[in-house]
Amino acid sequence: MSRSAELSLAALVAAGGIAAMIWWPPLDDATPAADPVEQADPEPAPEPAPEPEAEPEPEAEPEPEPEPEPEPVDIDASGDAFSYLPAGDLISGSGTGQTVQDNYAPGMRFPMEMGQAYANSQVYGHGGYLGPGGGQCESANYAYSWRDNFCETRGYSTPMCPAGTGHQGQDIRPATCQDAVHWAVAADDGTITSIGSYSVRLTTDAGVRYTYLHLEASSLQVAPGDRVVRGERLGFVSNEFGDSATTIHLHFEIKMAVDTGSGIQNTNVPPYLALVDSYERLINGEES
Repeated sequence: MSRSAELSLAALVAAGGIAAMIWWPPLDDATPAADPVEQADPEPAPEPAPEPEAEPEPEAEPEPEPEPEPEPVDIDASGDAFSYLPAGDLISGSGTGQTVQDNYAPGMRFPMEMGQAYANSQVYGHGGYLGPGGGQCESANYAYSWRDNFCETRGYSTPMCPAGTGHQGQDIRPATCQDAVHWAVAADDGTITSIGSYSVRLTTDAGVRYTYLHLEASSLQVAPGDRVVRGERLGFVSNEFGDSATTIHLHFEIKMAVDTGSGIQNTNVPPYLALVDSYERLINGEES
């Protein structure tokens, strides 16, 4: 195409553009545009259903408490259960008991051969001159519980008692109310240091002295100076008491050097807890 022709064509195109602008003017601001389509809010997602709560585990049944073990019962030679009242618990009106709760001879043997005996008061028991009446062979005298009578009201010097005087020992009835059939035996190894009209004294190498009162003189198996071993027979329990008779029983004493609260004294000490301990060992088969 010639140069003149190109220019003519360009002029025609430009003229056409101008005409289009005249005949189709642009929309002005007054011409409203089409309303936009409102978009609906989306439906919220449904809440998930809550998980059902788990059923609680049933509580385990508590383990039953084990049955308590029964307290051991000491049974004597007759099949009776041994029992005893506390040391210092005297018969009402018979005195004020000592308050020291000591076993002064923990290794001692019980001073009677057989494991059936009854520690209680001769004076304040049946058959005693201050007792409730009846004779010494009343069944109540031959039944448990044991009862202390070390500080029973008497006129003997007894520094270990609140009153300063007392009984000095413990009364023990044998198994039956029979004279001169029940053996008293040595509470420990030692030497027979004296024999009186109704007394036998045994002293250990450690200086502890055991006194036995009311043994039948004709039955004695020992003499002063004899060495004895624990459990050896000494004589029969009786009612001998010099020129008069007492009830059938053994009066048993322990004497040693102790602090009485007023210094060290060689004095009679409460034998009750030593007797309880040795008696339990005897009836449980721990002594021959």
